[in-house]
Amino acid sequence: MSRREEIETNLAAVRERIARACADAGRDPGAVTLIVVTKFHPVSDLGHLVDLGVTDIGENRDQEAGAKIAELDPATRAALTVHFVGQLQTNKARHVVRYADVVQSVDRAKLVGALDRAVAARAEAPHEVVEGVAEPPQKLAVLLQVDLGEGEDAGRGGILPADLMALADQVELTEHLTLKGLMAVAPFGLGEAGTTAAFGRLTDLGARVRDTHPDATVLSAGMSGDLEIAIRSGATHLRVGTAILGSRPDPR
Repeated sequence: MSRREEIETNLAAVRERIARACADAGRDPGAVTLIVVTKFHPVSDLGHLVDLGVTDIGENRDQEAGAKIAELDPATRAALTVHFVGQLQTNKARHVVRYADVVQSVDRAKLVGALDRAVAARAEAPHEVVEGVAEPPQKLAVLLQVDLGEGEDAGRGGILPADLMALADQVELTEHLTLKGLMAVAPFGLGEAGTTAAFGRLTDLGARVRDTHPDATVLSAGMSGDLEIAIRSGATHLRVGTAILGSRPDPR
């Protein structure tokens, strides 16, 4: 089986899982966006994904992501929305905004400021934009990553729920960022009931944020192992890597 055929088979299986989960939850599968996480996988895989109708990819390592996106031909790049989904250091903000259309992992005030300044600098120095990227928008779409850990459960990054509204308000005060919603990763080892409860907390937090920020409609949750639970909980975006592209190659 060729690499394209392997990806096509896996992608079809994931799309079928999404369709079944949406049917079970009484949701329209067209309202759920699949983001294929391409970390450690070669740029050739991105070409296969675009050919197979994928419109959104996710990367979480800045150095790898920037180099990979720069290799794409203009038509392939134009067909993709690139989501940065990994933890982000403030000193990497200026580089990330050169290729990312969405940053999903905003989790602190300093990062909000760094991204806002980076987008402003990008507008003033368009020659710095990575080759192949279309004219960048004036604003960068961002999601706030929320820590869903509770009690002794180990969280997997993000802002504490108690601090979420203040961070949302800060994003809205910036000139160059647009708040689109929330992102979270379920804590390890919770089982189905615990993961359902964790994603339920995200759903509730999303509703709270929308009370004052009505355009923040995105809930990015669910990966290869828990996408059905995420769909039942109202996720609008799924981040799936292994189930489509297989185990990540050894980066060494």
